[in-house]
Amino acid sequence: MGFAQASPVAYVNIHPPLIFTSKRKFSVCTAKLNGDNDPLLLAATASASLQPLFLDPYAGCFIPHNIPREVNQDLDPYCLAIKFIDDKLLSTVSLIDGLKQLVLLTDGMDTRPYRLNWPTSTIIFDISPASVFKIAAEKLKGFGAKMPKGCIFYHIPLESSDIEQAMQFKGYNGNRPSIWALQGFPMMTVANFEEVLSMISSLAMKGSLFVGELPAWLVETDIEIKSNTRQWVDKLFMSKGFRVEIINYEGVAESYGKDFASGHYNNILFVAEQLLHSDDQMESWRREFQRVENEGDEEGFEEL
Repeated sequence: MGFAQASPVAYVNIHPPLIFTSKRKFSVCTAKLNGDNDPLLLAATASASLQPLFLDPYAGCFIPHNIPREVNQDLDPYCLAIKFIDDKLLSTVSLIDGLKQLVLLTDGMDTRPYRLNWPTSTIIFDISPASVFKIAAEKLKGFGAKMPKGCIFYHIPLESSDIEQAMQFKGYNGNRPSIWALQGFPMMTVANFEEVLSMISSLAMKGSLFVGELPAWLVETDIEIKSNTRQWVDKLFMSKGFRVEIINYEGVAESYGKDFASGHYNNILFVAEQLLHSDDQMESWRREFQRVENEGDEEGFEEL
């Protein structure tokens, strides 16, 4: 399957947003600037400007008219990553019986909830900066974007004091399968990503998948990591209970009948499987064990 030809799209070169985290809470650190100058908003807009319009009919509504539109010839890897993640999410969700849980870790301008044909009974959670998401939601509404029938969409603010609790309040269930995706999520350091892995490890049922794309600069901040990226990725994911596979962009391009133009694109495309039990699973088993133990004590008391 090949891609349709894309029109030239805008490219904006900006630095990654500032973010710091505390355990199981992601706190965004942004300058007190005008809304249009919010670094998180600028980062999300820059990503939206790279969206391949032939895959995403809604991306154009995010690009301000005053942004210089320079033709960027090195978009193939980014387009491939989007397509690969899209297909992986749809194929995995379709295999889940009953309620299907999808969690997106994004910059706030991810259009996947609207542009992909999700099966009925899919519940989607988007974890992203509130300020960016609010602007994006308004633009998408004005553009006529709608969720597929029979699906539910919840936004979980990145600034929430307890993201896990916020998700559970909206109906997330760690006793059911889920699939997680990361692309464009604001991170500054490896420690930020470790916090993300810890959160997913706590929430995702054993066997759940985590797919995404890590930015190259996240790895390049450490010379030791850069020298042996694959080994570092394996070790990092396994330390949080995930078995990971790094996906080769050239292989993805070949599967879609496309030529791969890597250039300086060094992002890491991955698919990981949760090997541990979620906190909800462990709690359910604890309660069941306690129930059986209590019933045994009651029977013993009656015999006396």
